[in-house]
Amino acid sequence: MLAGLYSKFGPAKDVLEITDIAIQEPAKGQVRVKLMTSGVNPSDYKMRLGSRPLTHAFQIPGSDGAGTVDAVGEGVTNFNIGQRVWVFNAAYHRPLGTSAQYTVVEDWMVQPLPDQLNDAQGACLGIPVMTAYQCLFADGPIKGQTIYVVGGAGVVANYAIQLAKWGGAKVITSVSSDDKAQVAKLAGADEIIHYRTQDVVKEILQLTNNRGVDRVIEVDFGANLNTDAQILRPGGICVMYAVVKQPELPLPVMTLMVKNITYKFTMVYSISEIERHNVLTGISRWLKETTPIFNIAARFDLENIVQAHELVESGKKIGHVILNIPH
Repeated sequence: MLAGLYSKFGPAKDVLEITDIAIQEPAKGQVRVKLMTSGVNPSDYKMRLGSRPLTHAFQIPGSDGAGTVDAVGEGVTNFNIGQRVWVFNAAYHRPLGTSAQYTVVEDWMVQPLPDQLNDAQGACLGIPVMTAYQCLFADGPIKGQTIYVVGGAGVVANYAIQLAKWGGAKVITSVSSDDKAQVAKLAGADEIIHYRTQDVVKEILQLTNNRGVDRVIEVDFGANLNTDAQILRPGGICVMYAVVKQPELPLPVMTLMVKNITYKFTMVYSISEIERHNVLTGISRWLKETTPIFNIAARFDLENIVQAHELVESGKKIGHVILNIPH
């Protein structure tokens, strides 16, 4: 099978290559998926640059993808050959990611793809949507809450807006440009703050009558630590799912203590089995009850995986980058 892979860390153009490798047979409890699309996420380029050690001779990047079930291992009874599915976690401590014609994954990493979604949309459902759902609902229902989503045009943040509105919350978000404001508005944001020209703390306190927000969905914990401490209501929760740069954290301890603030850290790859069940069940309901917006910035053929990685790494895109897998 054709696969995009690397065997050492470095820039995309130096280490990524398209090569032909053997198709693996699924073992007990595993599913082989014939992939049509693969989602390229920031974690893919971070892994390629060495954020985690290589655990095998090579690494096929890509945790998310969509396609059809091609074969099943012993004991797998909940999938049929030819069934359309989406895949997540394929590259987490595993060599067979989704930037290839086939992947072999554990059966719990596979989910049925609803008929109304195409393969590109299916490749969007893994890390971004699961992360957004976990950040929002890990502590229970959010109906009636006011939630601040940082950077509302970002991929995870945009789904957080959509999911929060579905969950009955009021959403305030921040953006850096008019184009991004439009993306956040289409997702359903109630209030949009231009953080480069407006005072985020002042605006949010005015919008909440000085009460503060119930929950912050945070993409850059280190940069926004003091802002979040000021805008959270007493007993509020800040959930961080990413860091732009590894921060030094001089915590505003007294502010946090006085307000009984909770800070949480989320990595969707390693959530518990119960949490994963709740996330996947919730996403299934969301897909049935709404018409989600999938912002796809660019699509590349597998042979152009270098350009796909470079675009994601540049940060100069609004939405997903998807690989088309040839057969």
